[in-house]
Amino acid sequence: MTSEYAYDAVVIGGGQSGLAAAHHLTGRRLNTAVLEATGEATGSWPHYYDSLTLFSPARYSALPGRPFPGDPDRYPHRDEVIDYLRSYASALDADIHTSTPVEAVTSIGSDGFTVTTGSGPVFTATRVIAATGSFGSPFLPTIPGRGEFAGRVLHASEYRAPTEFTDQQVVVVGAGNSAVQIAAELAGHARVVLASRVPVKFVPQRPLGRDVHFWFTVTGFDSAPLARIVKDAPPQPVLDEGRYRTALAAGKPPRREMFTAFMPEGVVWPDGTRTPMDAVVFATGYRPHLPYLAGTGALTETGLPRQRQGLSLTHPGLGFLGLEWQRTPSSNSLRGVGRDAAYLARRLQPATAQHREHAR
Repeated sequence: MTSEYAYDAVVIGGGQSGLAAAHHLTGRRLNTAVLEATGEATGSWPHYYDSLTLFSPARYSALPGRPFPGDPDRYPHRDEVIDYLRSYASALDADIHTSTPVEAVTSIGSDGFTVTTGSGPVFTATRVIAATGSFGSPFLPTIPGRGEFAGRVLHASEYRAPTEFTDQQVVVVGAGNSAVQIAAELAGHARVVLASRVPVKFVPQRPLGRDVHFWFTVTGFDSAPLARIVKDAPPQPVLDEGRYRTALAAGKPPRREMFTAFMPEGVVWPDGTRTPMDAVVFATGYRPHLPYLAGTGALTETGLPRQRQGLSLTHPGLGFLGLEWQRTPSSNSLRGVGRDAAYLARRLQPATAQHREHAR
């Protein structure tokens, strides 16, 4: 027999976005469920590469209502973030259903939504927030000859440690923080080339002796709702204290213009030269992971949500959280998602209320 649960709000995804949403929803006395596909509410963090450290200090890396523990000026490691999320989830006044992957969300008109799960239970709610982020949809560009390449092709989401590439020839694709960090780490174990369509741009990590996130905060840049006037997120520069700029300048690794094609044994560069490769690591970003909304009309033909500042343009009561450039430059980060969650909890009216308003 299928179990059925009724809530005021259902949050899909138990990562940083989903937990921030639950914090603000329960703060408004809404009976809230968080549905997390994996065994614990830590989002994608356990799947990131082993050496990952945050690019923002602990004082700027907390979710609402709970400071990040320890030295506020340090840059926390991946495992510290995982522990922080576990602690945060345990303190929430929400029902967190783990091992509960969502298969489909169905609109039931003025009664809200039905949320069907792969584990059996069915949930109903007048508000649904899609907070599954993008880690489940890594982006790989289409490059001629990929099907003929005999080496390994992987996304940065699959990269764990440099030792698995020891003494191999590897090209890392990308010009952002992850691409540069992975390439520099690999350079100590493998023969590495960093390939990108544009040059790598660096921003000092600590201008005038203060972390750049301090300046983002005091100037109001981090919380500015720039998405209202600038549609697409600008390219992100690499935050650096000097280590990565020095490494690239020394050719450890060297940077080249993006290769134009694969060949069976390697890659072809724009000047026609060919280099054998054992592996290609694409640090080329992600796309929103929203398969459970397919067929609802809530997404574009390319799978992007039809939304404005997190509010669905097609379904009253449906919201999105944790999208890049959703409202501010920090929308999809630990430090910024809480602001968007507060906005969404305040503005997302139940489908019943919006249905009555639209019927007038």
